[in-house]
Amino acid sequence: MKSPGGDATASDLIDQRIAELGDWRGETLSRMRQLIKEADPDVVEEWKWRGTPVWSHDGMVCTGESYKSVVKLTFAKGASLPDPAKLFNSSLDGNTRRAIDIREGEKIDARAFKALVRAAVELNSSAKPKRAK
Repeated sequence: MKSPGGDATASDLIDQRIAELGDWRGETLSRMRQLIKEADPDVVEEWKWRGTPVWSHDGMVCTGESYKSVVKLTFAKGASLPDPAKLFNSSLDGNTRRAIDIREGEKIDARAFKALVRAAVELNSSAKPKRAK
């Protein structure tokens, strides 16, 4: 999938973002990206809103933003997802989204995170209207 402004694909732009960060944030974003792809090999990488990595499958799964002190993974329908491991620690008051803020040195439970990604994909897929046969 080509980006709107040039020849680079969304995946290329995400690679560039990770390289540009060049610190723990790039490492964290790269690790979380890998976990997303392991959880859903069919996930689609997109580049939206002037520089936000987005992972989608039948709708948005999550975004991966990087700030000075956190890498934020925002799940579009997070409020509707089961979170038994209590990974969501940000945007908890909203009716729709939930986010995971990861600070320098913090580790995320990979198994629980992948379960969250799979639950988001399942929710998106179940919400798609079924075609008549």
